[in-house]
Amino acid sequence: MIAQTGSIPRSSAAAIASSLRLKQYPGALPRLGLFISKSASLPEILQLAPPCSCEDCGHGCTMGSGFLAEGDKEKLAAFLGISVQSLEKEYLEETYLFNKKVWKPKLLREGKPYGKCVFYENGCKVHPSKPLQCKVAMGCKEYGEELQLWFMLNHLIDKEDPESVRQFAQYLKAGGKTLPGGELNDLVPDKKQLREILSYERLR
Repeated sequence: MIAQTGSIPRSSAAAIASSLRLKQYPGALPRLGLFISKSASLPEILQLAPPCSCEDCGHGCTMGSGFLAEGDKEKLAAFLGISVQSLEKEYLEETYLFNKKVWKPKLLREGKPYGKCVFYENGCKVHPSKPLQCKVAMGCKEYGEELQLWFMLNHLIDKEDPESVRQFAQYLKAGGKTLPGGELNDLVPDKKQLREILSYERLR
């Protein structure tokens, strides 16, 4: 919904936030009277993320790349005129967040832990089919952080996977942010089930 209104260490939480392009600063949500919740639909989110080629938005592409959501690989491969297998081999790399394997465009690291997205050269070369996280990344908007939290909650955290829930709980405990509708008891409303997950009594 979008409406108008008036033990992971902290270093690990910061690393996750960095991967998600979240700014590390205190501040209550929402800002500027904008209320974004986990349940906001994709069309609603995309209305808040129009195509932008400003310096603030492009800066993220020089320091990293966005995660692919379900269906993004097929769209990107079709845009490039190659197979999904070729896309994975030539242009993508994989990592894990919240116990989930996710893909993102390769980084041109040049010996550094970060680097430019392989598809970025004076602008995005795959703009019409770029990953969903890139589409909702708005570095020039005050609500850009909330858009990235929406992506995290809807495309990275698997509420059906106990380990994913546990890692999300540790992320929150270490100071990680979330959105309305994205608290632990929202993801797992059954208190007994949530307690069993967090105490490792429920592994699957």
